[in-house]
Amino acid sequence: MLAGGRAARLGTPKPGVVVGGRPLLEHALAATRGARRTVVVGPEDLAAPGRYVLTREDPPFGGPVAGIAAGLAALPDDGAAPWVLVLACDVPGAARAVPALLDAARRRTHDEAGVLAVRDGREQWLVGLYERAALDAALAALPTAHGASVRRLLADLPVLGVPDDDGATDDVDTWEDAREHDRRLGADARPAPGHPDDTRRSG
Repeated sequence: MLAGGRAARLGTPKPGVVVGGRPLLEHALAATRGARRTVVVGPEDLAAPGRYVLTREDPPFGGPVAGIAAGLAALPDDGAAPWVLVLACDVPGAARAVPALLDAARRRTHDEAGVLAVRDGREQWLVGLYERAALDAALAALPTAHGASVRRLLADLPVLGVPDDDGATDDVDTWEDAREHDRRLGADARPAPGHPDDTRRSG
């Protein structure tokens, strides 16, 4: 799970932004239930021993491909989990999208190395299930993961697209996006309680 971006348009770290009554990170973690192991790629203040493995790309802020590489490096390469869910932390509806990805993975052809959500004709690369071996090979083919685009990493993989018709993969890049998700969920978007940007905290 990728949770280490700068979130320049929000002005506050995305993982702690509260949407629908829960921080974005918690929405994303809910989507990983049932996974053998969950790795969060992000800063040290996200540490939660026993809940998931926390790691970070080096140097930080290397972009999502560097984050994917760091996440894979933190996963045992023992063949026990041949599929990897790649998920950005800013997708509050991810838990609705993942069951469709799992279903698609079961009916894919053997030539397809992954399944990903497609929203309004656009591939949602960071809401996808991919074969571990295919991700490793794609990363090895890049000159560097730092600063590389996700499209460059994944565009040549044969994948099965899964239509997202109800906006489960809509992300949160701005406060307007957050308020729209809250409108859907009937709650109030804000930074996590106690964060310096949380102007609604008591006192």
